[in-house]
Amino acid sequence: MKFNINENLGEFYYDEPMKNHTSFNVGGPAELLIKPKDEESLIEILKVIKENNYKYYILGNCTNIIVKDNGFDGIIIKLKGRLNEIEKVSDNEIYAGAGISMKRLSEFAMENSLKGLEFAHGIPGSLGGGVVMNAGAYDGELKNVIKSVRLLDEDLNVIELPLHEMKFSYRHSVVQERDLIVLGASFLLEHGNKDEIRAKYEEFDERRRDKQPLNLPSAGSTFKRPEGYFAGKLIDDSGLRGFTHRGAGVSEKHCGFVVNKNNATAMDVIETIETVQKIVRDRFGVNLEREVKIIGD
Repeated sequence: MKFNINENLGEFYYDEPMKNHTSFNVGGPAELLIKPKDEESLIEILKVIKENNYKYYILGNCTNIIVKDNGFDGIIIKLKGRLNEIEKVSDNEIYAGAGISMKRLSEFAMENSLKGLEFAHGIPGSLGGGVVMNAGAYDGELKNVIKSVRLLDEDLNVIELPLHEMKFSYRHSVVQERDLIVLGASFLLEHGNKDEIRAKYEEFDERRRDKQPLNLPSAGSTFKRPEGYFAGKLIDDSGLRGFTHRGAGVSEKHCGFVVNKNNATAMDVIETIETVQKIVRDRFGVNLEREVKIIGD
């Protein structure tokens, strides 16, 4: 299909294998992948997409997504490396664009002796995706430090929502309820000691290296935490530690991670997830909800 979009608005890649972009290293081709030049270009691209009813999906660092093996019959907009401005706007306030990595966001705060974002240093994603799902780790969540979020609304108007209108909860925000697109966010942080801040996120990073299978392709924690339980323990208690299904399986290091063990396909990963969900449901009566999103045809 020929898309009537001005190619001067960014980098255009036709029939682009999504396995080259997702952290799972799986996925068929996107009919068109676009990396917009900047925010203005993104808005222009989205105007054409909406005028023509083109199918599209916006991704950041592609760390919480599975694209099916048949690919995506439409347009993928990838913001990694775009909308990645970051600045200190006042004594204890930072603004960052949606495309910036959570790691870089945390490091910028540390460089300015501001604490509160240490938990974000090891989260393998972009700020935009983090805001959508209220990303968190080690008892920290974005909702605890965000002041406001800059977004495109359903009519592509730039709006800013204060914290109380973002409806943040566990792995949820208002962005999931409406057709909104994250452009960036402002953070209110506390003053701290630079060395202590660095030591804190290095401690978190070390804990991740000790407990998580960072040597294998994955999307991080595959399942949301079920109320009253821990997903990893339920999976382990179901006898699924190290379970393998063709090229995919459950990590032996952390049962909450489904991983690409050996050139898995997207179907291998999806079937592994579904098998884990069924066995845990049958044994414990608990429904494990996916944290990772699945798109494609």
